[in-house]
Amino acid sequence: MFEYAPAPESRSVVDIKPSYGLFVDGKFVDPVDGGSFKSINPASEEVLAEIAEAGNEDVDRAVRAARKAYQKVWGPMPGRDRAKYLFRIARIIQERSRELAVLESLDNGKPIKESRDVDVPLVAAHFFYYAGWADKLPHAGFGPNPQPLGVAAQVIPWNFPLLMLAWKIAPALAAGNTVVLKPAETTPLTALLFAEICQQADLPAGVVNIVTGAGETGRALVEHPGVDKVAFTGSTDVGKAIARAVAGTRKKLTLELGGKAANIVFDDAPVDQAVEGIVNGIFFNQGHVCCAGSRLLVQESVADRVLESLKRRMAQLRVGDPLDKNTDIGAINSAAQLARIRELTEAGAAEGAERWSPPCDLPERGFWFAPTIFTGVTQAHRIAREEIFGPVLSVLTFRTPAEAVEKANNTPYGLSAGIWTDKGSRILWMADRLRAGVVWANTFNKFDPTSPFGGYKESGYGREGGRHGLEAYLNV
Repeated sequence: MFEYAPAPESRSVVDIKPSYGLFVDGKFVDPVDGGSFKSINPASEEVLAEIAEAGNEDVDRAVRAARKAYQKVWGPMPGRDRAKYLFRIARIIQERSRELAVLESLDNGKPIKESRDVDVPLVAAHFFYYAGWADKLPHAGFGPNPQPLGVAAQVIPWNFPLLMLAWKIAPALAAGNTVVLKPAETTPLTALLFAEICQQADLPAGVVNIVTGAGETGRALVEHPGVDKVAFTGSTDVGKAIARAVAGTRKKLTLELGGKAANIVFDDAPVDQAVEGIVNGIFFNQGHVCCAGSRLLVQESVADRVLESLKRRMAQLRVGDPLDKNTDIGAINSAAQLARIRELTEAGAAEGAERWSPPCDLPERGFWFAPTIFTGVTQAHRIAREEIFGPVLSVLTFRTPAEAVEKANNTPYGLSAGIWTDKGSRILWMADRLRAGVVWANTFNKFDPTSPFGGYKESGYGREGGRHGLEAYLNV
């Protein structure tokens, strides 16, 4: 059997500074009343940089800068001129794509082939797409003269740091809003590099502001009275807290929260293709995906065959250095997330589910978890109900399409689902009954800037992407 030789991507393309300030009003500044924290490489626990932590006064300074830019520059600017800046940002992202990909993998732990081939191209595509909308807002279907909201507060997670930034900032700027964005405390570096890109694109000062910090910084931003719009992607518990904080105010709110997606395989599905979709659905980005297909529902008559093929495919997955171009599964993002994954997998085994992982040597330093599946899972198990947010798959079986729908919908979440079958009529029948914001057919985890994304129930509300993504940033 052939063995893969190491094929590491060079770190030399990235110039990581020893420390970073806050990006406010077009320049990097030291915090007034905040402290600092360290950003580390989850694959090695190496400290990458010292990051400024914004306090209340720093957040206030950023919001005031965004308000000034909105009133004096960005809001009155014609859409065709805003589009020029967005096109410029998109082109610079393409020019610096290798640098962005390497930095994303260093700070986040995801494999370089994912950040290089998926994340960064989608980031550029979102800016290109919304640049095209900037001068066409009257034709977006939201009235003849839709107006921006003002200042948008945006809080993004650590699983797709740069992509979530693009999902938030691109439509906000296209609609004429200015932005104060807070990246996750474990993955701030690509957001700070994006701030440099804004400078390189000569974006007017104050249009984009980036404040780094943990939960208290996010709370100060969300609760600031000078904010007109709040957009959050992250956990359901934090989303609920934000909804309570915003309730009773004039602020517009969109939430993209957790998920527990069902990937449903019928007996007529092409097994090899379905197995690739199952692997992509749960092991892509180490399972750090809100719409991950973390519940596999497979029809009883083909369950043994699917599981045999799935285990054979999992044995070929390569776990290791995120900068190695051959790596399939990188590092878990943080020690806290690794502890959460371990807690839930131990609960699954204690509750009677059967655990299986392929043999793999995990590095001694860093945060690692082997790809894992559980069989013999019932809907009462915690691993079938709670979001694990890691490379862990729960396998359940069903006999009829109606039973598959009932089990798939038996969750407080409703973000995504997948259907694998040879029958188009069955796809349409299932999709009509699944309570999920996105339903993939014979594929999984496919994204496009032209398509809206969002969920139902405890997966949040509002849509990001496509024409629909503009509505959240317009006064309609």
